[in-house]
Amino acid sequence: MTDIVSEAGPGGPIFNLFDPRWSSDPFPLYAELRQRAPLHRNEFGFWVAARHADCLAVLRDRGASVERSSMMDEGTSDAFDGGVNPDDPRAIAEFENRSFLVRDPPDHTRLRGLVAKAFTPKVVEALRGRTQEIVDELIDVALDEGTIDLVDRFAYPLPVRVICELLGVPVLDQERFKVWSHALARGLDPNFLLPSEVVEASAQAREQFAAYFFELLAERRRSPGEDLLSQLVAAEDGGTVLSEAELLSTCILLLVAGHETTVNSIAGGALALLEHPSQLERYRLDSAVARSGVEEMLRYVSPVQLTGRTVLHDIELGDVHLGAGQFVMLLLASGNRDPLAFDDPDEFDVARTPNNHLGFGFGIHHCLGAPLARMEADVALSTLVRRAPRLARASDTVTYKANVILRGMESLPVSLV
Repeated sequence: MTDIVSEAGPGGPIFNLFDPRWSSDPFPLYAELRQRAPLHRNEFGFWVAARHADCLAVLRDRGASVERSSMMDEGTSDAFDGGVNPDDPRAIAEFENRSFLVRDPPDHTRLRGLVAKAFTPKVVEALRGRTQEIVDELIDVALDEGTIDLVDRFAYPLPVRVICELLGVPVLDQERFKVWSHALARGLDPNFLLPSEVVEASAQAREQFAAYFFELLAERRRSPGEDLLSQLVAAEDGGTVLSEAELLSTCILLLVAGHETTVNSIAGGALALLEHPSQLERYRLDSAVARSGVEEMLRYVSPVQLTGRTVLHDIELGDVHLGAGQFVMLLLASGNRDPLAFDDPDEFDVARTPNNHLGFGFGIHHCLGAPLARMEADVALSTLVRRAPRLARASDTVTYKANVILRGMESLPVSLV
């Protein structure tokens, strides 16, 4: 086996993102990739890393950049270019208004630090009681109906209601957020994979989100409350306050990231349990596996499939040399099924330990909302299996969204009684 393999060869393409299986059933493809070319430079000119150790090494490297402007080196195809078109005013505005998720230090450090206090384990744990109330309300309705779409009626409304209450955003607006958030999530995929109308819809969703929060932030300046929006308006760091663009991008990030991936975690976790009845029964009856069960769902489902970094200095990954300025696509979901990192990686085991999955990334860009996502999944799924002991799939068909980066189901019909 060699680490460097081209896309062409007798076995066909190694990493072809145009293959719809990357969103519907990617794990066999990841297994093939780890076997045939775990670290290679593909036809678009960027590196692809499929092993846990390689992904972790790049994520931990402080010399690896998330800044889009430095995303590509001279050898990378324009089809995957993440740079900014200087003749496109909208592209320039989007780049200048980008969130701390795609910023390097020191901007990343400053912006993340102003928000981090809202997501400490202590603050999140204080939300557990309210989260439990929302979960019970949703399950009460579901039990009355008997059969529901678990994505639409349970996995989606829970995290959006929690993040709305945390931010101080009217929950009545959540249907608008659903449309905008889905458009933004789809737009996270590389542009060369997306039809022009999807790219346009994503840009429009960002503009609509920004216009919405612009009005809401103005209201918080006039009448501040105890919510996170009011705290962000008043936030300072060494005498420097968040600019209007920074406030808007942070609000959009918190709302979208605060529920889109959690929806996929809860729905995907439920499906994993339903597909493994013995594990579901253990998760239901053994409180000792409550936390490890959630971690296993995050590993097994991998709601965030991949991310990318540009290395700003020469690095060695195994026997492979990557030069400064080269872009690496990190297949986190593949790393989460790597047999070099996990025993029986394709087995779903709610008692798995240790479990050093990459579900929340690693390093300075480790997911800020990880404590909140863990708590919501814990409350949602433990309560669901306890209160609906007859939970079962109501359809053998599962349809996934076309998203490559944020993988999730369109729907999951289930019966509860």
